[in-house]
Amino acid sequence: MLCSRWCLVTSCRLYSVVHDPNEKTFEKLLIANRGEIACRVIKTCKKMGIKTVAIYSDVDASAVHVKMADEAVCVGPAPTSKSYLNMDAIMEVIKKTRAQAVHPGYGFLSENKEFARCLASEGVTFIGPDTHAIQAMGDKIESKLLAKNAKVNTIPGFDGVVKDADEAVRIAREIGYPVMIKASAGGGGKGMRIAWDDEETREGFRFSSQEAASSFGDDRLLIEKFIDNPRHIEIQVLADKHGNALWLNERECSIQRRNQKVVEEAPSTFLDPETRRAMGEQAVALAKAVKYSSAGTVEFLVDSRKNFYFLEMNTRLQVEHPVTECITGLDLVQEMIRVAKGYPLRHKQADIPINGWAVECRVYAEDPYKSFGLPSIGKLSQYQEPLHLPSVRVDSGIQQGSDISIYYDPMISKLITYGSNRAEALKRMEEALDNYVIRGVTHNISLLREVIIHPRFVQGDISTKFLPEVYPDGFKGHKLTDLERRELLATAASLYVAEQLRSQRFLGTPRIPVAKSQRSSWELSVLLEDGVYPVAVSKNGLSFSVEVDGMKLNVTSEWNLASPLLSVTIDGTQRTVQRLSRNASGNTSIQFLGTMYKLQILTKVAAELSKYMPEKAAEDTSSVLRSPMPGTVVAVSVKPGDTVSEGQEICVIEAMKMQNSMPAAKTGKVKAVHCKVGDTVGEGDLLVELE
Repeated sequence: MLCSRWCLVTSCRLYSVVHDPNEKTFEKLLIANRGEIACRVIKTCKKMGIKTVAIYSDVDASAVHVKMADEAVCVGPAPTSKSYLNMDAIMEVIKKTRAQAVHPGYGFLSENKEFARCLASEGVTFIGPDTHAIQAMGDKIESKLLAKNAKVNTIPGFDGVVKDADEAVRIAREIGYPVMIKASAGGGGKGMRIAWDDEETREGFRFSSQEAASSFGDDRLLIEKFIDNPRHIEIQVLADKHGNALWLNERECSIQRRNQKVVEEAPSTFLDPETRRAMGEQAVALAKAVKYSSAGTVEFLVDSRKNFYFLEMNTRLQVEHPVTECITGLDLVQEMIRVAKGYPLRHKQADIPINGWAVECRVYAEDPYKSFGLPSIGKLSQYQEPLHLPSVRVDSGIQQGSDISIYYDPMISKLITYGSNRAEALKRMEEALDNYVIRGVTHNISLLREVIIHPRFVQGDISTKFLPEVYPDGFKGHKLTDLERRELLATAASLYVAEQLRSQRFLGTPRIPVAKSQRSSWELSVLLEDGVYPVAVSKNGLSFSVEVDGMKLNVTSEWNLASPLLSVTIDGTQRTVQRLSRNASGNTSIQFLGTMYKLQILTKVAAELSKYMPEKAAEDTSSVLRSPMPGTVVAVSVKPGDTVSEGQEICVIEAMKMQNSMPAAKTGKVKAVHCKVGDTVGEGDLLVELE
């Protein structure tokens, strides 16, 4: 029996690499990718004694994967079409370095049959399936037909290529709304739109085809029935070149925004053994039907009655593969390399366990308060992964000082926690998110933490519509209870006093030895979320007694103000908080329960005087359109003098290959246009003014 070895592995990597040194594979392998997945492949190659070659664009010259590899070669400038999708440049590197094999990771060229053909023609091994399987499963139209023939449950829809917007509307009407419009060669949520009427179908066709062309170089689209309120559950398969194929259990991937996964777990709370087996057997049947050989994923939509429908097959390693590794003990990258070399699988279906529970959160450089996550760019001024905690794995490709740019996916890392059961895995995830230090870019930790502690998620009551259903007005951060509000106020006040006391000391000695003894009590006024709260603080050793709302709380900590993490105990409850910023005006921001809160802490006298300070008038945002994210202007639909209606598209911004329509906030006449197609804009940049 295969045994999960997570407990024997250090907390940074919850998977096992049991390598037989007598089993020869490759001497040198090139990774045709970047970021965390390139680093992930390199780690396994090192364990297997395989030398690695990294490729990089000029903006990635100092990237972690470049430093980890034995060799690294630049393949072009930042745009993906000129670097990571530049097959000619990559083939030259392969010849130059004499790499015997290529691992494509995910995205980029991982499902590109022409790339696999080029490698085969040069005698270089592609770590993945053969070109027939890539073509058959990579094309959503062909894969659906093959799935039907393999007796796999499929979603009703149009099995051909949609020619134009008019045909899209006709097909959508025949199928019946709502429909899903998606790129035939796509994946990762790009080139996908849900349409509920004719107008949305036309708009969806336009955006999906543009995104598909930008991301995959293929603008073909298909349309199928949209299964409302489903779960997204996928089966990991592993097959060799000798006709053997296994299913490695399922992954629950229903928490999504813009059709991109945010939180994944294995196994699923929803599946019973019979449904799991049926899904697994259909996934294996499909793999065998196309003579699949490598790791792959068959994705299904599952309705409330546990009816499941084939969605697509990804002929590559999935982003969320770590949760499968955690519960099975298999290293999927190692298995892919073994299969590519021609070795048979080492395990039988009966050997595949479900040991414990694993949860993965995708940590993105995104602002979760804007459409559940619009991209953020910047330099990581401070970065600390929570690897000091037990059973925590972080797959990342960045470090302190790394840049998050507009050119690539905004993922910072994949944070994975493991437990003997789901409750333990979720508790560890909560702690890991609280202990994750990310400064310099906006991130989505607040959203991730709220998801995993939400009663519906904890109960397993989820679907792909979880986020819009739970947050119909958008994500607003953690809503403090009265007790949590008092805890935050007490913590902030204690931090303020600790800072004041530290500033009075120099090398452990009062600056003026003849001065009176230090104060032991303070009367403060704290502003939090439109409320002003009187707070009284008294010091007792390392503890502070804080009175808020007539209630006294005891706050204890080591008060190491230089540390990015501060462990605070409030009346016996331990909290990990982060003080993100502060200034001389008493303004401070604190990350508490995952969410950043802005507070102003003043002495009683300063608070009385502050009411005389003039307030800056807020900008009338209805008359201006500012970019909500950094990106590139790909379309401008108006010119000065045009009359626009509320909700009318003014321009389109592309960020990380996702296109976002910018609408007018009110009806009016265009006064000025401050951007043109091709411009690179930053968050908050002025795009258009209305009169």
